[in-house]
Amino acid sequence: MKRYLKYILAVPALAALALAGQKIAISDDVAQSGKRLDQQIDRQAQQTLAEGRETFRFDTFGDEAFWGDTLRLHEAIKGAQLGGVGPGVSPKTALAVGLKVDVDALPGKLVDDLKAGRVNLDDPAVTVELLRLNAVIGVTGFFDGGRDLHSIGIQCALCHTAVDNSLAPGIGHRLDGWANRDLNVGAIINLSPDLSAVAALLQIDPATVRQVITAWGPGKFDAELFLDGKGFRPDGKTAATLIPPVFGLAGVNLHTWTGWGSVPHWNAFVANLEMHGKGTFFDPRLNDPVQFPVAARAGFGDVRSNPDLISPKLPALHFYQLAIPAPAAPTGSFDAASAARGKQIFENKAGCASCHVPPTYTEPGWNMHTPAEIGIDDFQANRAPDRRYRTAPLRGLWTHTTGGFYHDGRFATLAAVVDHYDAHLGSGLTGQEKSELVEYLKSL
Repeated sequence: MKRYLKYILAVPALAALALAGQKIAISDDVAQSGKRLDQQIDRQAQQTLAEGRETFRFDTFGDEAFWGDTLRLHEAIKGAQLGGVGPGVSPKTALAVGLKVDVDALPGKLVDDLKAGRVNLDDPAVTVELLRLNAVIGVTGFFDGGRDLHSIGIQCALCHTAVDNSLAPGIGHRLDGWANRDLNVGAIINLSPDLSAVAALLQIDPATVRQVITAWGPGKFDAELFLDGKGFRPDGKTAATLIPPVFGLAGVNLHTWTGWGSVPHWNAFVANLEMHGKGTFFDPRLNDPVQFPVAARAGFGDVRSNPDLISPKLPALHFYQLAIPAPAAPTGSFDAASAARGKQIFENKAGCASCHVPPTYTEPGWNMHTPAEIGIDDFQANRAPDRRYRTAPLRGLWTHTTGGFYHDGRFATLAAVVDHYDAHLGSGLTGQEKSELVEYLKSL
């Protein structure tokens, strides 16, 4: 009996050893699987980054059906001498309305000729050639047999990429994510020989359409025009808002001036409703005929295209945008000692950091405020579903000083912004403290 008892008692011990061995084997397998997963994540990240960059820079989402086939902008670019209409768009004119040229897309000989002044910048044929080289940032030309320009489309980079002007003003290396505050979108659209489709959508005459869009001016675009049909503010100024940068968005929730939605929401919104690409977009808030009469009438709250050329591109596009860092302020562009003191004012006496929370410099969470809270009118806020304004991230402020600050550029300088908040919040800042706070803002 004792002998059997010995064997019986040994069974649990052997089982425990077996289980321990199994746990070791499982742990080793899981560890190897974890390493493989890390490698897969790294590969996926790089692949997604590359796909998103390609989408941001070059994908038209099929919008050439609108910009080319409907608005016939390619005809205006070519001009009558090349089979289009009007005088054509020369490189000089293209640069004057804020279009940018990617120097890295130009052949070496053309770069040399540009440096030597051997290129006729008054010739629309040169613009067509730049399109053939895919060198005009944010614009793609479509050619029959590689020769005749028969359509044109746009990309995200049109509004949200600048250049470093390394070759000439408007010609240089790409700066993805920067707001193109030189871009005169209204003037470009106004080149179209036929705006009847836009007029029909807004239920106004083409002449009024041209009046509205030419009022935008450089660096502005009115994303809500196709939703509510409001071309001007009550004070008679354009209803358009400044083109924002799209760098430094990692960790930022609602990122448009009036907080329409997250980054992927706005990407889908713009690609479908503003660029006029072919995809899927759903936002039933646009079905409100009082707040959004144009959108409700046009069915913009539920858009479906087959094939969908937008939705498959949104994940990688989002990933790339979140990877674009806010550029550091150039050395010497601010007073470092004053900025250090300004940082203390920002975080304490002025109370800026209560909303502009580092390191994103906006609130984690629902980063929205009523017009009364920030001390301005409610016109633009009321054009958005939440009727509020977003707390703008502050990184890279120095890159988009052209055109002013706030959504509509109402404050020409950072000093004017500081004066506004000092008066509105009653911070009681001295003149020196205001100056130091501005230096800190310039350093971000």
